[in-house]
Amino acid sequence: MSDYDAIVLGGGAAGLFCAALAGQRGRRVLVLEKADRVGKKILISGGGRCNFTNLGAGPANYLSANRHFAKSALARYTPRDFVALVEAHAIAWHEKTLGQLFCDGSAQQIVQMLLDECAKGDVAVRTGQEIGEVERTGDGFRVVSNGETHRAAALVVATGGPSIPKMGATGLAYDLARRFGLKLVEPRPALVPLTLGGEDVLFRELSGVSADIEARANKAAFREAALFTHRGLSGPAILQVSSYWRHGDPVTVDFLPDCGEGWLVESKRAAPSAHFRTVLRDALPQRLADTLADRLGVEGDLSNLPDKALREAEAKLRRWTFHPNGTEGFAKAEVTAGGISTGELSSQTMEAKKVRGFYAIGEAVDVTGWLGGYNFQWAWASAHAAAQEI
Repeated sequence: MSDYDAIVLGGGAAGLFCAALAGQRGRRVLVLEKADRVGKKILISGGGRCNFTNLGAGPANYLSANRHFAKSALARYTPRDFVALVEAHAIAWHEKTLGQLFCDGSAQQIVQMLLDECAKGDVAVRTGQEIGEVERTGDGFRVVSNGETHRAAALVVATGGPSIPKMGATGLAYDLARRFGLKLVEPRPALVPLTLGGEDVLFRELSGVSADIEARANKAAFREAALFTHRGLSGPAILQVSSYWRHGDPVTVDFLPDCGEGWLVESKRAAPSAHFRTVLRDALPQRLADTLADRLGVEGDLSNLPDKALREAEAKLRRWTFHPNGTEGFAKAEVTAGGISTGELSSQTMEAKKVRGFYAIGEAVDVTGWLGGYNFQWAWASAHAAAQEI
């Protein structure tokens, strides 16, 4: 039997960072990680270079049943704060599009940085741990892991959601929340490819074709690349809107975001002898242009096509409606939307209002960021908020 000030369940981004900060505040901290090594999802992120934050991260970049919940934590630990830590460890980084920051080298540098920070705080980190009993005691919590009993005044749940189960992801956070009487917002795959069927199945034949588009689902719109796959739609724009999409909803795509209004009619004025299909190929990848032309049923030289027909074709290309029949599920989802209800937690400390000493951080909570480093920033910010209170 051992005694700690805090036991952190989960050795991912949020868990390690929280443990490190609490340890450096003089707390005795134990991290229990199920996998054979910590930070597995960090290692595969950003193509192995870890998109560790986004310079523009703010409350508007997150989904939650309470859109205000993330404000406090994000304001008190900013992307610049994390960049300062990265630079203090002499990790070179670069900015890609839309404020996304990546390591010049490897994601392993971020994992090692977190472990080094844990070492500064004398944090005990154990891997290959199977969590057994977790119960509340008179003065804290009792956790049994690999047959060994640990006790602590605080329990930090940083086990994430069930996305990417091959990395060892489970629904443990939700099981614990239910056990302690905390409500959940139904978890669902987010930042996930969408699947197509029915009349849309034709587009699966375009597997491998990508195009810059604007995608919309409900009130959310994202202007990035889309990728057609053998199962449906993927690419950054689609992953982004997938977090807002629900079964039965359409996804609307503007295939001409760079073309001015009336583009086809103007093309007719400029080059009346140009073939409709040729003009479409100038704006889009050939296979996609041909598929869209076939579906539109428009053929011939522009001079032979009435302006009305061209305007109608353009309108359809700007508001092409897909009806996804599902997603590729948690196996392909980058993150999980939903989770432990923010209504159960303090936005200042991430502590459960009804269970003193119980904290939930990172992906386990119903706060889900956009693609592009936002979920890492939530991990850092929520971990920081909890660590100041433990």
